[in-house]
Amino acid sequence: DLASLPDLALGDVLVAPNAGPLWTPFFAILGGLVLDGGGVTQHAAVTVREYGVPAVIGTRNATRCIPDGVWVRVDGTAGTVLWEPRG
Repeated sequence: DLASLPDLALGDVLVAPNAGPLWTPFFAILGGLVLDGGGVTQHAAVTVREYGVPAVIGTRNATRCIPDGVWVRVDGTAGTVLWEPRG
């Protein structure tokens, strides 16, 4: 549902339960992608790699742990996500 897609700015890290094909146009502006569900062969994981965007998929609880508005660092190679308050 396009109405449920969040406002995203260039360089934002998207932290979401999952990301289907409707999200694909947003991958080009993302600074990173962190998903609770999915695996390395799902559509979002494969497509975001094509854009060169770091991603960590299948965290199970990122949306419950990472509050909105914090600085997020995503290392897709190491599979780590770090966050800290802004300011």
